[in-house]
Amino acid sequence: MAIDVEKILRPVDTPMPDFPPKFMTLSSGEQMVIRQVGREEIPDILPYVEPLIHVERDFYHIVAARVYAELLAYYTHRVQDEYVLIGQIDGELATIVNGRRVNADIGMSFHTMALRRGLRVGAHAFAAKMEYHMDILKQKEVLIVAESPIGFRRWMIEYNLEKRFEIPHELGGCPSWSLTRELFDRARDTLVVGRRPVPEALLAKAKAGILPPSDPPTPPADLLAATRSLYDSTATALIEQRKRLGGVK
Repeated sequence: MAIDVEKILRPVDTPMPDFPPKFMTLSSGEQMVIRQVGREEIPDILPYVEPLIHVERDFYHIVAARVYAELLAYYTHRVQDEYVLIGQIDGELATIVNGRRVNADIGMSFHTMALRRGLRVGAHAFAAKMEYHMDILKQKEVLIVAESPIGFRRWMIEYNLEKRFEIPHELGGCPSWSLTRELFDRARDTLVVGRRPVPEALLAKAKAGILPPSDPPTPPADLLAATRSLYDSTATALIEQRKRLGGVK
């Protein structure tokens, strides 16, 4: 008897309510729509993530590599109960966030990636992600880690997250931090922004197509700017520059 291997390999997703789209006015005066995307839109996003794998600054390289893999896993049904939200400015891709439902009470935050700098689009999208877990999925806590100093300041410090160091995170076994419902409710008034419903024309523009980011992060011309500190242990660009200049190895 023939065996359908795909049925064995593919996890069975738990039915989950959709994230209701919302919009906000950024400090630039532009409006950003945050909405959920389905598997059919993932191929439109991947080409904008791939170049960031080569941007070492602010740990974009590792975040982009992992986001790319997570999007592929979602697209090919190789991860259970994942979701993907994106932020768009005039149709352009500005930010990506994703995570998954672990069980009825616990959520797992994967990544938050900003493709436009200086407008807090990543922070707004992260807040929307937490809103999805707490208000839509009705979960009790979300497990979170950070891969960059910026992420640590944005999540652990701004939300005053609780340590869950006894729980290894799915992003590599590093200790987890937790956003509880109580912490989310405290932060709601200051960190969660946006309005619903999204005006029809604005939502239609976002759904019409995911346009490329107009000003994505790029490697700095000055290699010294590749890291924010000489004490960054991943400063390979700085190390290579010193080697070429005959400096300290």
